[in-house]
Amino acid sequence: MILAPSILSADFAKMTEELAVVEAAANQVGTDAWVHVDVMDGHFVPNLTFGPPLIKKWRPHTTLPFDVHLMIANAEESYGDYIEAGADWLTVHVEAVKDAPGILKKIREKGAKPGISLKPKTPVEDVLPLLPLVDLVLVMTVEPGFGGQGFMADQVEKVAILRQAIDESGREIRLSVDGGIAPGTIGQVKQAGADVFVAGSAVFKDGKVQENMETLLKNG
Repeated sequence: MILAPSILSADFAKMTEELAVVEAAANQVGTDAWVHVDVMDGHFVPNLTFGPPLIKKWRPHTTLPFDVHLMIANAEESYGDYIEAGADWLTVHVEAVKDAPGILKKIREKGAKPGISLKPKTPVEDVLPLLPLVDLVLVMTVEPGFGGQGFMADQVEKVAILRQAIDESGREIRLSVDGGIAPGTIGQVKQAGADVFVAGSAVFKDGKVQENMETLLKNG
């Protein structure tokens, strides 16, 4: 299991401290962790969040991998900026790119691990042909664009289908879930085959990061 706290739920006014808390908590709990960075542009999704300059500023403040999720309309033009800013994993949306195979190959060539994501209404068949090109598949279990939404249980079937396809591919591909991940839902997606769990409010709630991470792991 890898926990990927989404800093969309962190305190933006003290982000460097929040990163340190997450890393310390992961070490204390004894779990692998990534920092999940939700990039939104106000076009592909209605919200607006972070860009490369902020990611570059945060990068020196933790040794945890940066799992950057591009919910943006111009990923094919700007992906390189995010890799240069410090993205270790870079995920694009199948719905937002014109040439998914092309950008996934370019992400790998530029030194990051490529990932593909799909919205809840997007058929899982849209990403299955891309498995040979990715190191991560991200299943959205909420509509992308806002934090704090409720978990969409009907997406668990997608996770199971992808788990089977990944296993059959013989490749080491991470299967991530993002949206409404909490103590009451993490077990469902883990049982279906997910191994990376993006959680925002469930990690940062009440400032009890270590306690919250322990609870997620216990229920996963």
